[in-house]
Amino acid sequence: MQRGLCLYLSSHIPFCLIFQTLSSSNLSAGYEALLGCLSAGVIVGLIAVLCHIRRRERKFKPSRKDIEVTLASLEYEETTCKPMPIKDIYTATENLSPSNVIGQGIAGKVYRGVLANGWPVAVKHIVKNEHAETFLREVKSLSHVRHPNLVSLRGYCDGQEECFLVYELCINGNLSEWLFGKDKNLSWIQRLQIALGSACGLWFLHIYPEGCIVHRDIKPTNILLGVDMEPKLSDFGLSRVIDLGVSHVSSEVRGTFGYVDPEYRHNHKVNAAGDVYSFGMVLLQLLSGKRVINIMNTAMPMSLDKMASTVIQDGNVLEFADPRLNGEYSTEAFDLSLKLALSCTGHKKQRPSMEQVVSRLEKALEISMRDDAKHNSISIIESLA
Repeated sequence: MQRGLCLYLSSHIPFCLIFQTLSSSNLSAGYEALLGCLSAGVIVGLIAVLCHIRRRERKFKPSRKDIEVTLASLEYEETTCKPMPIKDIYTATENLSPSNVIGQGIAGKVYRGVLANGWPVAVKHIVKNEHAETFLREVKSLSHVRHPNLVSLRGYCDGQEECFLVYELCINGNLSEWLFGKDKNLSWIQRLQIALGSACGLWFLHIYPEGCIVHRDIKPTNILLGVDMEPKLSDFGLSRVIDLGVSHVSSEVRGTFGYVDPEYRHNHKVNAAGDVYSFGMVLLQLLSGKRVINIMNTAMPMSLDKMASTVIQDGNVLEFADPRLNGEYSTEAFDLSLKLALSCTGHKKQRPSMEQVVSRLEKALEISMRDDAKHNSISIIESLA
């Protein structure tokens, strides 16, 4: 700093002025003039240096407004669903490489990919002439709907013979893989958190301001798990929107065997209660780790809700628990969750709303966290004894 100031003064104070001043007969006046020049030079130099520093700070340190604009643009970029060129789709998936296939649905294969901006994505490939309705319905349902427990649609590509849906990538796969996979397991707390998050997503859909969105295909494979195992509902290819003030819409029966509301199968009326039934079946699977249909008994297959009802009638509620839990769960919360699941799969008029389901699952999670903390405290005390 001092060196820079000296260089500045030497280049801005005229040498002839100094020489003339020193050679003056009035030496004291010369000193005064020299001192005045030096003082003025120092002040000017300091102002110049400070201005230079401020310019550098402005250049390298963005203002608060700049930061807010940048964050807003990033948020817009992340949450906005946009059309994408087909070449970007093929580049992201390495020309739909078989090694990038991570799933297979009715409408087509799902590929892992990476966009040019570095975002990991899941790309659903749809043959347009066979499943154009699926493509249009998902774009319409998800392009403007945002919730932490719904998978985000990043973009889409509408080609002549094929189309693509580009989603955020949920790196932990789907719930089915964790319930039935050999090398994976979920703790009791994780199961409740997944149930609660999924219920929150459904509740949001059912009270959407523009009309009730009925998913119609809630099942473990359509519940994806993010980086922190947070659940996200996916695959809106069968979804229907019910206008405000309308109780139901009529439609042919669609969905997955074992998760379809029996009353919907008979009357073909689509409404939110059908999703509640499907969620109840998923909750029973989270509790038991079992398939929705007991295919081991080939003579008389039994649905999971019937099995649960039988267990309760016999007074052996805890026998319904997944053995992989190893007994590490709150019996009070388990009983509460089991009864909730059966109320979801009961008669349509007696089923709870998803808001009520969320409330009861929150209570079950609170009980479980309390019991877990109590158990940990006892363990610590015993270890110190």
